[in-house]
Amino acid sequence: MNSIKFAVIAGLVGLSASQAFAEDAMGTMTMMKGGEVMAIMPDGHMGTMMPDAKMGAEMMKMAKPIKHCMMMMTDAKGKTFMIDTSTKKAQAECEKMAM
Repeated sequence: MNSIKFAVIAGLVGLSASQAFAEDAMGTMTMMKGGEVMAIMPDGHMGTMMPDAKMGAEMMKMAKPIKHCMMMMTDAKGKTFMIDTSTKKAQAECEKMAM
């Protein structure tokens, strides 16, 4: 009985550790939900929120649609940069990365 409990606990720890290592290595790449707002700070940290209908309507007045693939990267010091993807070559690389 103790060996079964130990096996279950070890399995749970292993699953949680593997998920943590996977997220650390790759980051989480998920699509945004409808109505979700994402903020990206210059130091690279991000936040999301689901505004209420009134706040969402106000934000949509300021919003512009994204017309092409966008890329951002963080340098060794932690500052975030947006990459110019206006050329066809940059667009192809961006779309390849997003697949």
